[in-house]
Amino acid sequence: MADIQLSCYTIKSHGAKIARLHMYDWIILVLLAVIDGLLNIIEPFHRFVGKDMMTDLRYPLQGNTVPFWAVPVIGIVLPCAIFGGIYFKKKNFYDLHHGILGILYSVLITAVITDAIKDGVGRPRPDFFWRCFPDGKDLYDNVTTGVLCHGEKSVIKEGHKSFPSGHASWSFAGLGFLTWYLTGKIAVFDRKGHIAKLCIIVLPLLTAALVAVSRVDDYWHHWQDVFAGAIIGLTVASFCYLQFFPYPFDTDGASSLYQSSFESSVVSQ
Repeated sequence: MADIQLSCYTIKSHGAKIARLHMYDWIILVLLAVIDGLLNIIEPFHRFVGKDMMTDLRYPLQGNTVPFWAVPVIGIVLPCAIFGGIYFKKKNFYDLHHGILGILYSVLITAVITDAIKDGVGRPRPDFFWRCFPDGKDLYDNVTTGVLCHGEKSVIKEGHKSFPSGHASWSFAGLGFLTWYLTGKIAVFDRKGHIAKLCIIVLPLLTAALVAVSRVDDYWHHWQDVFAGAIIGLTVASFCYLQFFPYPFDTDGASSLYQSSFESSVVSQ
């Protein structure tokens, strides 16, 4: 029987076997994407907004410094490109597969948690006044003093989805996973004192932080929304990374992942 070479898990030689072993993981991933899609379709809870609450909700309605389409590019496509670059150097498809599967799980689990909380909480955004009254003419119920919005329904719907920040949670889920991944790959905790390695792994987190801060600057989120989103994203990223890879400070943390189960399955075949 031919020896199994950890450095020669190519797409051609082991791609089908690895994909077959993780078929159910990919199916669940698709289900998560469907669930998140449904969470974005349903109407969020419309929390009561009274006249006396408008003081903190009159910030200007403006565009996004970081557009929605850029978040998956930053949080998923960029890390996957790095995984691909390492694959072409190391020729280890097991590592590539788990890197892509892990980061997709990190982002999608985070997305489901974030959007579920958004719909359940229904917190108004800082720019809610202008979403509710685009012409600046406010109108309130004479009894409850609650707002009587006459703005566009889709804009008002989005105005009730402030907590937590999706930009922040997605960015920290994807780039947080990338930080864990790079920490293991470049052996940051090898105790050799190369401080430059720390600078490398800080870059993804700094990028995620800047994306999160932009949401406050754009008046789409309160600072609490961004803070909560970052915590959710980082927490999920940590769990997902450790589901597929060893701790970065382990002796095999820089090599790859827990491959013993896969090796055993290949040998048994």
